[in-house]
Amino acid sequence: MRTILYLGPKRPMTSIPAISLSGMNAAQSATGAAAHNIANLSTPGFRREQVLQAAAPGGGVTSSPSLAAQQGNALEADMVGQLAAKHQFLANLAVFKTGDQMMGSLLDATG
Repeated sequence: MRTILYLGPKRPMTSIPAISLSGMNAAQSATGAAAHNIANLSTPGFRREQVLQAAAPGGGVTSSPSLAAQQGNALEADMVGQLAAKHQFLANLAVFKTGDQMMGSLLDATG
C-alpha cells in the first residue's frame, strides 16, 4: 500500500535562481536610493527616495521606488538602509550560488 501526502493545491513553482535574482534586484534598488539620498544631503528642497519591498506571488520580491512625503534628509536611515541592502544582496547571492551548485550536483548524479 502506498501513502500519498497531500501538499495542498498545485501552484507554479518559481525557480530558486529567479527568486534570489528578484531579491538581488530589490537590494540594488535600495542601495541606489540610499546612495542618491546621501549624495543629495545638501540639496535645498530635496525629497528622499524610498524603495518599498513586498513579497511577490509565487515567490521572490517586488520593489517600488517612491519619494518621501516631506522634504529633508535622514542620513542615519540611509546609512543603515545601505548596509541592510548590502547584506540582503549577499544573502540572495549565496542562495543563487547554492541553487546553482545543487543543480550541478543533480545533473552530475543523473548524467
